Amino acid sequence: MIKRAVPVLLASLVLALVLPAVAPATLAELGVIPATTPPTVPSCPGSPCLAVSRTTGFQLKVGKQTKLSFAPRSGSIVAWTITLAKPNASQIKFFNANEGGASEAGIAILRAQPKPNLTFKLIAQSPTVKLQPYFGKTAQFPLERTIPVRKGDIIALTVPTWAPALALGFGKDTSWRASRGRHQCSSTSAQSTHTQIGSPIQYYCLYQTARLTYGATLISTP
Repeated sequence: MIKRAVPVLLASLVLALVLPAVAPATLAELGVIPATTPPTVPSCPGSPCLAVSRTTGFQLKVGKQTKLSFAPRSGSIVAWTITLAKPNASQIKFFNANEGGASEAGIAILRAQPKPNLTFKLIAQSPTVKLQPYFGKTAQFPLERTIPVRKGDIIALTVPTWAPALALGFGKDTSWRASRGRHQCSSTSAQSTHTQIGSPIQYYCLYQTARLTYGATLISTP
């Protein structure tokens, strides 16, 4: 038995040397940055009380931090997170009446297209979630079906109605983009949500001095 065990052990050592090392999967929280000035706190119930409305958008910059919503490596999105303000009853009533109904949101996976400029294709999306039970909190929503992404894909927030998930008061070096076309940047109550899988849309509108308060959890592919 000893004579037989030695060749087996040697063969195992040789096999270990021949096989390439496999990098372990890593977990990354997209959209998370160190403490900001001013603090990243979504508006409402203060004044002005502003919300993300009827669009799909992603954070482009927060100060010197760029590509916060871009997947740094290929893998799967397994959950998404959103920090919500706590609007008062009259503010909720106003938004519900003017922005298409009760607050809800989900995430969308976008992929940049070469032409025309600022065009992104919708690759996948999560189900939307009713948000009012989570007002005033940070909520995380695990995905029943994880969403595969490639390195460089963008994880966006998609809001068919409205979401109190907008922090204000930053400098012009903080900006986010929305799925609104040219000459539609001020039409924030017009429906522009990007929902058709495979469709390309130009994300023309750039909004400065504000931050979308959402993120996503990525598990990279080993």
